[in-house]
Amino acid sequence: MILPIVAYGDPVLKKIAKDISKDYPKFDDLLENMFETMYNAYGVGLAAPQIGLPIRLFIIDTTPFSEDEDLSEEEQKVLNGFRRVFINAKIVEETGDEWAFNEGCLSIPDVREDVFRKPNIVMEYLDENFEPQKEAFDGLVARVIQHEYDHIDGVLFTDKLSSLKKRLIKGKLTNISKGKINVDYRMRFPDQKKKR
Repeated sequence: MILPIVAYGDPVLKKIAKDISKDYPKFDDLLENMFETMYNAYGVGLAAPQIGLPIRLFIIDTTPFSEDEDLSEEEQKVLNGFRRVFINAKIVEETGDEWAFNEGCLSIPDVREDVFRKPNIVMEYLDENFEPQKEAFDGLVARVIQHEYDHIDGVLFTDKLSSLKKRLIKGKLTNISKGKINVDYRMRFPDQKKKR
């Protein structure tokens, strides 16, 4: 089932999400719905807060990035078919020199800005079977993970922008929160309390 994506301005996007256990109700259905929702919106990641659930769960599938001809063949291979579920994730290490990449977000449509992040991370998380994992990620995969991880900590990519950039996009953000935007996927807007 395709769920509405929560728009910028909804308080759930600013909450620090809570851990979940393997007896979380209808978990398999939730995962299936999240993937369907993400693919319907042409996203590469989706966090539970973006569908209104303040829980530490996010999914990614970087396959669409693998078609970017500006990337090396090796990078394209890594991104192609990289699909994961992260439950109760924790970044335990971030290393390397920060680099900029133009990021966007399904909750903040039509806003894209350069965000600086470290290129290498080590994560501890539970997979979709609630099995513990510890893994290192780098490059674009690490970036997508960091972006989604921020969501479960109540942080949006716009929070990482300079105050000047924030002022420049303030009008766009206000319009998004009021539902004054055209998107080709379902959204839930905080100021309208209705779904589109």
